[in-house]
Amino acid sequence: MDAFDRLIDIMDRLRGPGGCPWDAEQDHKSIMKHLIEETFELAEAVDSGDPHAMLEELGDVLLHVVFHSVIARDKGEFALAEVIDHLCEKLIYRHPHVFGDTTVADSKEVIRNWEKLKGAEAGKRDRPSILSDIPANQPALLRALKIQSKVSRVGFDWDGPEGVLDKLNEETRELAEAMNSGDRERIEDEIGDLIFSAVNIARLLKVDPEAVLRRTCGKFIRRFQEIEKVAGDKGVGLADMPMAEKDRIWEAAKEK
Repeated sequence: MDAFDRLIDIMDRLRGPGGCPWDAEQDHKSIMKHLIEETFELAEAVDSGDPHAMLEELGDVLLHVVFHSVIARDKGEFALAEVIDHLCEKLIYRHPHVFGDTTVADSKEVIRNWEKLKGAEAGKRDRPSILSDIPANQPALLRALKIQSKVSRVGFDWDGPEGVLDKLNEETRELAEAMNSGDRERIEDEIGDLIFSAVNIARLLKVDPEAVLRRTCGKFIRRFQEIEKVAGDKGVGLADMPMAEKDRIWEAAKEK
């Protein structure tokens, strides 16, 4: 028995008579949030560089792929083998430079060809925009990056990060003007523009904005926990600790 068959057998037992009541009750929608959570946990494991953590989290993501496939099979929709076969055919079709006679100069041409082939696939030809297939419920930071990457592939892009840096400075000035005006809607719009421009400059510098923001959040947590530790050691409540003292501890944590 191969690993996939073993996993499917386990899922069948969990969802079958005498199995797990929770697993048996689930449907596509009820487990979707868990797949999203597991995906973010996988991203955290990748950031950590810990191969054991990656192994663990990849298994959890795979569990949900199999879970959805078993639910679909039980409903007469499709089976895991069909999911895998469909993926194989799609990979072959979208890589004619590997499995066919197409030649490409570099990875940029690979991406351009990928978009053309993807756009010609059934179900995608009649979409009104190349941006139509970007999920609206995708995390906003990732959605912004996807939008910018998509339009870049058809030539709608900046010449380089320097132009976006000027735009970033412009958006900062416009935000300051909005703050002075007191117009709440305008302030929100300018903050959105500022973040969108920050994502753009990250993309052009070949930096993953989601990954670096996660890293920055991690740094903030570690430094703030130093403040909590010192406050706890002194028996002082965080709210009662002077801001100057918090700043001093923060700076010391940065030095570490």
